[in-house]
Amino acid sequence: MITFDELRQLIIEDRTVRRFDENRKIEDNHLRSLIELTRYCHSGRNAQPLKYLLVNSEEYCQKIYPLLKWAGYFKDWDGPEPGERPSAYIIQCLDSHYGKDCLCDDGLQLEAISLGMKTFGLSGCIIKAFNQPALKEVLSIDERYIPRYVFALGYPLETVVIEDMDGNENADFKYFRTPDGVHHVPKRRLNELIIGML
Repeated sequence: MITFDELRQLIIEDRTVRRFDENRKIEDNHLRSLIELTRYCHSGRNAQPLKYLLVNSEEYCQKIYPLLKWAGYFKDWDGPEPGERPSAYIIQCLDSHYGKDCLCDDGLQLEAISLGMKTFGLSGCIIKAFNQPALKEVLSIDERYIPRYVFALGYPLETVVIEDMDGNENADFKYFRTPDGVHHVPKRRLNELIIGML
């Protein structure tokens, strides 16, 4: 059985990455295995309303890329350069046959996928800012399915480190890059997250 420390380390290492080795392709069975993990996630009402479109071809990756917005805090960066772009995408869709709300399912399943990626040496970026109508058109997604998130993934080309925030509730929480290209992610300290214990 996995220990708490092993799980903690996996979560610490599971960082958002925005630059990839675009030339390294991802095996189809890896993508399918990641979606298998979502089968076992908790599901509000147990409706399991989320479905996935897996994109692993260069042709469709090139069609998806311009429809995405990257790293909102980096105002002077339009996203990864050619050669550093994702080599696959997972499109998470709500199946409207099961309702208009997936409750908490989307985040739970995205986290399962993200942790699973680490076991294959992959990293990714969960993207909410994208051109949904254009995405549905270029991928021929049926009206029944509503894209919620685009998960860009690949083999990472950047280093991401966690920085402890200074404890001030007004401290800057925006991620940033240093001149050496290292991506830094400020995180609140444990004592800021617990408001009491009764």
